[in-house]
Amino acid sequence: MKLTVKYFASIREALGTGQEPVDTTATTVQALRDELVARGGAYASSLAPGRSVRVALNQVMVGAHAALVDGAEVAFFPPVTGG
Repeated sequence: MKLTVKYFASIREALGTGQEPVDTTATTVQALRDELVARGGAYASSLAPGRSVRVALNQVMVGAHAALVDGAEVAFFPPVTGG
């Protein structure tokens, strides 16, 4: 399936891109994250298991087991802190 994957804040800075089209066989947000981590490099360090990363699916916050649908937008971003 084809997705639009967006990256925000420190994740965007590490990857050097704000968004990219992704062709995937992943059926859940977690499976997609695992596929991206498997790319290695900045993907592995930015999206690594244990790192606090929030995910939105079609602009709605979701958990790791949310089901993906063809054409969806998935956004990854670190938690926001205020001050």
